[in-house]
Amino acid sequence: MSGPYGGAPAAGGRAIVTYVMIGLCIAVYLLQLVLPDDFMYQQFAYAPVTTETEPWRMLTSAFLHSQGLILHIAFNMYALWIIGRALEPLVGHARYLALYLLSAFGGSVGYLLFNSLSDNSGVVGASGAVFGLFGALFVVQRHRGGDIRGLLWLIGINFALGFIAPGIAWQAHLGGLVTGGLAAALVVYVPRSAQRSLIQWAGMAALLAVLVAATYAKVAAG
Repeated sequence: MSGPYGGAPAAGGRAIVTYVMIGLCIAVYLLQLVLPDDFMYQQFAYAPVTTETEPWRMLTSAFLHSQGLILHIAFNMYALWIIGRALEPLVGHARYLALYLLSAFGGSVGYLLFNSLSDNSGVVGASGAVFGLFGALFVVQRHRGGDIRGLLWLIGINFALGFIAPGIAWQAHLGGLVTGGLAAALVVYVPRSAQRSLIQWAGMAALLAVLVAATYAKVAAG
């Protein structure tokens, strides 16, 4: 039996990938606290200036959080727990993981596109991925005919905070939100057929290629 959008459904409605992502973020945060010389931040945080030489930071930064602000990781993990438990059972573990990682990368791409390539301001946090899940849940709920008004308010309020509160990278929020919404659309709007799964994964691979191409274009433009 497959899930509503193809593939194996999340067994018993359990959000296993969500819990693993939360566990990884907490484990990395603890390493940030115990390792000396700000090692984790120095090695894995993302800044546009690192794009060409250390592009993996565009993804690893999503597992780090601000050490001096416990609310940063607390809010992101709470939001991930709430959204993930609703979304993962609907799309299945593998597609959900792809949505999460694409959104995390898309958040970094958004930050890159709206900033100078020479910018050395480091950014960390799962916010891009979380906003991507917001966007994905919006698309899924709309496709299923669910009530999206509360979700729209939640997205709007949290996005607005990026312009009000200092030190928040709204560009990453926007990049994650758009990427997550597009990735979800590629999953839920594919008609049921023998090739459904192949089309879904090909679509997400194409979206990844677009994000990589946008990154290369920004680097090439200087």
